[in-house]
This record gives sequence, structure tokens and C-alpha cells, in this order.
Amino acid sequence: MNYPVNEIFETIQGEGAKTGVPSVFLRLQGCPVGCSWCDTKHTWEVDKTKLTSIENVVDVSNTSDCWADLDENMLLSRLQKYSAKHIVITGGEPCMYDLRPLTALLHQNGFTTQIETSGTFEIYTHENTYVTVSPKVGMKGGYSVLVSALNRANEIKHPVATEQHIRDLQALLAKISHNQFVEVCLQPISQKKRATELAIAECIKHNWRLSVQMHKYLMID
Repeated sequence: MNYPVNEIFETIQGEGAKTGVPSVFLRLQGCPVGCSWCDTKHTWEVDKTKLTSIENVVDVSNTSDCWADLDENMLLSRLQKYSAKHIVITGGEPCMYDLRPLTALLHQNGFTTQIETSGTFEIYTHENTYVTVSPKVGMKGGYSVLVSALNRANEIKHPVATEQHIRDLQALLAKISHNQFVEVCLQPISQKKRATELAIAECIKHNWRLSVQMHKYLMID
């Protein structure tokens, strides 16, 4: 299985329940969801004229729309060069692709894996992959959040700025199987003061967790 890779870099996970975990981020190219506040809009299109080599997507702060076409064995070889053994597969929208060949190979070789997805595509991954669904409701692309994605989630990391976002989240949570435990994290959009105050109040009210995008406060990738 080949994957369009926009960038690979080692850092600290800055969001959600795994904040602080040393991680290698594997960012895939391609996303049709169309979030207005997206900070990686350069990953939306998979333009075949922007195909590049692996050297141009590794250990760089990549804000270009170039991508390398890499299979799971090439990715394993590259990822084994890092100290961190937790691999975060993000995008773009990584669940546009079948992630089972890649995640299975990574788990066989001593890695843990995490996917960060909008929940708008079916999730095909290893059974032990930690799945973070950051549900995107009413976005420009017109995609709906899938109940199957919510039920596969280990964590729902919900971007919030207004009370409507809280109502959207509660509607999604009502769809989850009663037997499914999922960690709920609220993430203020763009660290705005009002959004942060709302998120804190709702976390206290519902016993949810706050996700503050620590990497942006620390000014690291």
C-alpha cells in the first residue's frame, strides 16, 4: 500500500489525552472536508505535479503541498531512525487511505500508533491503534461524521468556539454505543480567550478534559 506523505517529524504530542508523549508525526496529503480554521490547508489537494522525494518530506517544517509516494516498508525504515516509538498518523485526512498494512507493520516492529481523523471516513487500521476522532460538523466539504468512526474512537477531541459546538458534540455523543468508553477532550479553536473560557466551563460541568494545543504555546512543531 502506498501513501502520499507530506511530512515526517519527531516532536512531543501537544493535543488530547496523549499530550506530552514523544511522537513521530506522519502527515498524509489529501483532505476534502474543508474546515475553515484548518492550519494545514496545504495538505488538502493531492496534486500529482507536486510529487517529490522522501528527502523533501523528512525532518522539515513542511508548509508546501509537495508529497512523496511511500509504501509501508519504506516508511518503517524511515521511522526506525527516530527515538520515539509512538507514531501519530495525521493529515490531511488519513482515513481516506487503508491504514491496516502500515499500522500492522508498525505494531509488529514495536511501535504504537495513533490516528487523528475527522470521523468522516471509515477507519481501517490495526485493532490496537489509538483513534482520535476530531469530529467536523457542517464543514464546506459536506461530509457527515460517521457513527462507525465514533464507535471506534478511543478519544473524541472536539474543537469548540461557541455553544453550538457543544450542542453538536452532545448530539454526536448520544450516537455512541453505551458499551463504548471514550475520552472526551475539548479544544478551543485558535486558542481564543472566549473559546478557552467556554471549554474550561464545559469540561468542569461534564467531567471532560481540556486540550490546549500545548505545542503552540511552547512554539514547537
